[in-house]
Amino acid sequence: MTDSNLLLLLILLPFMGSVLAAMLPGDARNSEAWLSGAVTIVAFAITVSLFPQVKDGEVVRRAVDWVPELGLSFTLRMDGFAWMFSMLITGIGFLVVVYARYYMSPKDPVPRFFSFLLAFMGAMQGLVISGNLIVLAIFWELTSIFSFLLIGYWHHNQAARDGARMALTITGAGGLCLLVGLVLIGHIVGSYDLDVVLASGDAIRNHDLYLPALLLILMGALTKSAQFPFHFWLPNAMAAPTPVSAYLHSATMVKAGVFLLARFWPVLSGTEEWFVILGAAGMSTLLLGAFFAIFQQDLKGLLAYSTISHLGLITTLLSFGSPLAAVAAIFHMMNHATFKASLFMAAGIIDHEAGTRDMRRLSGLITYLPITATLAMVASASMAGVPLLNGFLSKEMFFAEALEEHSHLWLDGIAPHVATVAGVLAVAYSLRFIHTVFFGPKPVDLPRVPHEPPHWMRLPIELLVLICLIVGIIPSVTVGPYLHAAVVAVLGDRTPEYSLAVWHGVNLPLIMSIAALVGGVVLYLALRRYLATCEDGTPFLRNLKGQRIFERILVTLSWRVARWVEANLGTRRLQPQLRLVVFLAFLAGLWPLFRAGFTPPIPTLAGVDPVFAAIWLVGIICALGAAHQAKYHRLAALVLLGGAGIVTCITFVWFSAPDLAVTQLLVEIVTTVLILLGLRWLPKRLEEVDNSIKAPARMRRHRDFTLAVLCGGGMAVLSYTLMTMPVPDTIADFFLLNAYTEGGGTNVVNVILVDFRGFDTFGEIAVLGIVALTVFALLRRFRPAADSVDVPEQQRIQNAYDAATDDRDPGTTVRDYLLVPSVIMQWMFPVTIVVAAYLFLRGHDLPGGGFAAGIAMAIGFLLQYLAGGARWVEDRLRILPVKWIGFGLLTAAFTGMGSWLFGFPFLTSYFQYVEIPFIAKMPAATALLFDLGVFSLVVGATVLILIALAHQSVRSHRVRAVEAAKIEEEL
Repeated sequence: MTDSNLLLLLILLPFMGSVLAAMLPGDARNSEAWLSGAVTIVAFAITVSLFPQVKDGEVVRRAVDWVPELGLSFTLRMDGFAWMFSMLITGIGFLVVVYARYYMSPKDPVPRFFSFLLAFMGAMQGLVISGNLIVLAIFWELTSIFSFLLIGYWHHNQAARDGARMALTITGAGGLCLLVGLVLIGHIVGSYDLDVVLASGDAIRNHDLYLPALLLILMGALTKSAQFPFHFWLPNAMAAPTPVSAYLHSATMVKAGVFLLARFWPVLSGTEEWFVILGAAGMSTLLLGAFFAIFQQDLKGLLAYSTISHLGLITTLLSFGSPLAAVAAIFHMMNHATFKASLFMAAGIIDHEAGTRDMRRLSGLITYLPITATLAMVASASMAGVPLLNGFLSKEMFFAEALEEHSHLWLDGIAPHVATVAGVLAVAYSLRFIHTVFFGPKPVDLPRVPHEPPHWMRLPIELLVLICLIVGIIPSVTVGPYLHAAVVAVLGDRTPEYSLAVWHGVNLPLIMSIAALVGGVVLYLALRRYLATCEDGTPFLRNLKGQRIFERILVTLSWRVARWVEANLGTRRLQPQLRLVVFLAFLAGLWPLFRAGFTPPIPTLAGVDPVFAAIWLVGIICALGAAHQAKYHRLAALVLLGGAGIVTCITFVWFSAPDLAVTQLLVEIVTTVLILLGLRWLPKRLEEVDNSIKAPARMRRHRDFTLAVLCGGGMAVLSYTLMTMPVPDTIADFFLLNAYTEGGGTNVVNVILVDFRGFDTFGEIAVLGIVALTVFALLRRFRPAADSVDVPEQQRIQNAYDAATDDRDPGTTVRDYLLVPSVIMQWMFPVTIVVAAYLFLRGHDLPGGGFAAGIAMAIGFLLQYLAGGARWVEDRLRILPVKWIGFGLLTAAFTGMGSWLFGFPFLTSYFQYVEIPFIAKMPAATALLFDLGVFSLVVGATVLILIALAHQSVRSHRVRAVEAAKIEEEL
């Protein structure tokens, strides 16, 4: 397999593993772990194999055209910097999977955990190797979605739900800002290709849109990496399982923000705006995160705020605009990932074995957990910047860059002081983690007696701590080539000379490091007694909580603003809402025509067929009658509306469009019946008898009639104009000439749907599936109106007759009073299946196709529900419409993605004739598989809506039974 195809596999593997993991049984913890471990280790091996191609500044690319005319393509791009992050994502991801196997309880829904984790890995992989700005934005939002699912994994926990909601709200809002910023960058450069953007630094910085683009991109990066003032969401995400926290803090989610800053460093840095905004945010976060970390009583809370502080350190380095500062930032990204992942896993072991993370209850655990304690102490020392550990090297580089002059602004002058104070605070909270938890008297009243975990649970920490040691002792040999590849990928020709030596002599950065170590020890000793008894929170700022501010903003928006909007613009009635939507749509269509000086053509009756005109006259009468009867008789209105639909169907036949006619007829049948079933459960309309309100009601009807005439007439004029315009070369000629040679089918309409415009069809079926799921979800909470629960009159008569003649209990199914029609409808089911199969198989060459076949198949199910009722059908048929929807969407998607394996754009079809023994040569096209997905989704979506409506009858039976029981009890 080529290197470019390996890039595609890097993304597909985790997502495919996620789907497989979700399908395993709930008690298959070992199988889940083996599957997830295999996926991550294969992805890790693929990443390792790509290093020779990227180590010298080269780039491995894989591009698939999406919308080339708009500069959109699904481009994957791996350079040394993306390779470094891919190593962190897959390497630490594998260690997290091993750790999670022993951390997660057998009682937890483990398939869901590993499924979300692998999907999160795939989203993060896609983000770091995206070579197109729009693709990057898509994966950026996917990381927010999957982190939301992981943080809220224990959804029975209120804190988990609140933390997940907060994380999604803040990072999702930042993601929207990022998307707009990336669109602006693409507009400035004239391309969304990342290589083109990275080569256009001067054009971007000198453009008038530089500042808006910069602000929007920084908004996305700062929210993702929890930088001030958006830092508060990250500690609240600690309600997630510890494996999630370890992965999220070290190699994924929060690192995405600083990854983006480093990725765009060559084109956005070097300006005062960059330095001021990013420097202020980074230094503020660096200090505040370290200060808050000292006073946390929860182990994971301390580590969360330390992550915020270290991300602030990286952000500050990137703000300087110096190549050496960028080198230090990239180096610290690597170092932070190793010691932070190991610390979170150690905290998880403590919680897992002792039953608590409250440091006020923990002490002396070195007696019970000697190996874990030793590992945690080494990792904490690395976090504090102790010499001979990897954290010391990058922190000393930070001190050296803080001393350099990067700007004449005051912010640059305070950088050395901020760095030193932050170093003191880092030593203090690292020392507190070590001393409070592992030393002192033996703990009392712990929920569990702690002991060392299984070796495989501790192995990931051992490997990570070993990396901290060997990188800290021999950095040039162990990490030098990999850091160089990442630095060259970011800085290119601006790559400076730098040294990874452990000893640079006695200099000012070393003195700052020593001062930080000594100052941190002194500060911890001074605060030790206070920290042992203080409340969880930061003194002086205990009442200033970002979570509280966030919740108040949400309450303000959802209560006050939303209530005001609802009170002034909202209504419980559907008609005023539709009136407003239609009126705004009319203005939106009228305004551009007015601006363009549009003059409608004068219609002529020349050449009009009188028979066709008579047919349309019937249709117009039906439409007007439906509009009039909608006020008084819903069934009559629905019948007349069906008449208008039949006229439309005849029109398609008249103009030789059999495909459209078949589809229109089938859709007309299904929608008419579904609407009829829906009308059954609406409350009765009461006539307005008060003379005082008759006049306003009459005015309202005249207003609606006028609006309807304007909109309908406008659409008629616009349609007439388009159809009478002289068009020399129509697009229809292209489809007629190329349908068979390019798509392998003689049915031009179907070839357009599944080949030429297959992506449009894919989007449409996705929307159809979403609509069906939404309808089902809404109707699950719907309760029938009180006056619609009564048994229909025909059924009451039949039940009374049955009771009078043979003393049978009154029935509740349609079969009791529609016996003959119900039997016929049941007999029609196999016939309908054959018709659906016939329409499906002939669709590529003759009128039919997946959509028409799906509707036909849905009609078969519809007849069964009408014949026997919901209970009768579901006792005999296992339908599972949601799985039909999922199968259809996945089939269509994988059919489209299959073309990528051969280097063609998404949904590129392939066809040829296949020799079938004893029959003949038969045309075979990949579009048939796509059409199968369309068929499956249409069946599933339609039947799901049908089931949602049919279950209202089951619910109404329960209501009647409850009422009967109450009456009997009263008697």
